[in-house]
Amino acid sequence: MNIKIRSKNFDLTPAIEEYVTKKISTLEKFLDANNALMCEVEIGKSTNHHKSGDIFKAEVNITQPDIKQVFVVAEEADLYTAIDIVRDEAERAIVSRKNKRFRLLRKGGAAMKSILKRINIKSK
Repeated sequence: MNIKIRSKNFDLTPAIEEYVTKKISTLEKFLDANNALMCEVEIGKSTNHHKSGDIFKAEVNITQPDIKQVFVVAEEADLYTAIDIVRDEAERAIVSRKNKRFRLLRKGGAAMKSILKRINIKSK
């Protein structure tokens, strides 16, 4: 998986970069490794005037040819918490899309089986 990390409004330290890479690379087991994966991570410190203190924002954008684009955003008071939440949400989105694809495949197979059974009964 090709991971690009960008920071916005604060300095990206090697420790944060390593933490993001470690967390996001675990998503690779849910994706097809044969296709080219592109993962863009943007970490930033936003100053929302409605919230007090530092608010950290983490965005993950995963692009793979056979699934739709996965885009997840999390805003938290702690940077590491935002990264953890964004990773969990991305995992949920990937797994649900993967399950939906297989569910539709099974449903189509069951429909085809019932059609073939009806044809077989009518031909006898």
